[in-house]
Amino acid sequence: MATQATAQRSTSFLQIVITLQTLTIFLQAVSAGLLLTSSYGETLHSVGARVMYGASMLYVLAAVLAWKPGGGSPRPVWHASGFLVLASVQVVLGIAHIPSVHLPLGVLMFGLSVLALARR
Repeated sequence: MATQATAQRSTSFLQIVITLQTLTIFLQAVSAGLLLTSSYGETLHSVGARVMYGASMLYVLAAVLAWKPGGGSPRPVWHASGFLVLASVQVVLGIAHIPSVHLPLGVLMFGLSVLALARR
């Protein structure tokens, strides 16, 4: 019974983390618009990138915690790890100022995050 309660809490934590990740990616799109139109947009986008990357790392942790207690499918861990790889590529592209790939990848990441959220 305790294991089931632990698994339920881990699954709830996973849902919260995916929601947080989706929200941070959406806010990155907003700050990208501000980057083009205001003096403080660059600062917001830079801080937001760090928060989004942290949310991606937290997603991996939450996926592992949801998987381990119940011994279920490791698929969420693979999804979260893949997302962390995409987030890493996104950060590198942003630092390198390659918007032709950075922007479409951001849109893809938002779509994948919404899909992960809908699956939960």
